Amino acid sequence: MIHLTDREFRELVDYMGSHYGIDLSKKRLLIESRLCSVLAEKKASSFSEYFAMVRRNGCGERNAMLDRLTTNHTYFMREPDHFRFLRDVVLPRQEKTNAGRDLRVWSAGCSTGEEAYTAVMVMKDYFGARRAADWDLRVLATDVSTRVLEEAQRGVYAPESLRDVPPRWKRRYFREDGQAFLLCGEVKREVVFKRQNLMEPFPFLKPFDLIFCRNVMIYFGQEAKDRLVAKFYDALKPGGYLFVGHSETIQPDTSCFQYIKPSIYQKGT
Repeated sequence: MIHLTDREFRELVDYMGSHYGIDLSKKRLLIESRLCSVLAEKKASSFSEYFAMVRRNGCGERNAMLDRLTTNHTYFMREPDHFRFLRDVVLPRQEKTNAGRDLRVWSAGCSTGEEAYTAVMVMKDYFGARRAADWDLRVLATDVSTRVLEEAQRGVYAPESLRDVPPRWKRRYFREDGQAFLLCGEVKREVVFKRQNLMEPFPFLKPFDLIFCRNVMIYFGQEAKDRLVAKFYDALKPGGYLFVGHSETIQPDTSCFQYIKPSIYQKGT
């Protein structure tokens, strides 16, 4: 097994922090264990040689390294309190105030798509077929990993990913195909997938009503978290909501967000 030198460890920690906001300063063993097989595959004799290869070969190699060093675990209806809040609070408010019937939702760090697709199913269920036709319910879903975006666009899921999906949704929105479930086009076409590094400037011209960024900032250093939260605040409409993971919090002394309940924050009106 090839071991990281102290210099190589600092180099990778600095690179991941400055480019992606990810804090690996306490993940030395994880880095070694997850990248050693890659070094063998690439016939690299050291981590320095591999890092040089990553820089030389561009975004494809960087994305592959990023996939190795991060975890993309999610499933439909994960952290269901958020989807109940969407159904019971956000959508009724939108009905009363959103005259343009343009509901802008962003799933930031969407992984393999379950979060974005769940939001679509909640909205379709709330409005019903007739009223949903009057709304633009498309969800923007972004991730830094092109691999997970490709998986999300395919819309093919293992049974365990659907374990919390209501049976009527499973019947309506999925088709069983052997050992997998295929998501129907009615839901898939409501989600637009794009690659976005959250540390880079946001390219969006219009603000959002709701941003999901759940279980993403747990990988970030505090400075990167604070910068990202400020960017999310600017990207929301007045009164818009930010959902973070249940293990994540936003510091009240470094943010303008109003605390609503655990993991739910609102931009002031």
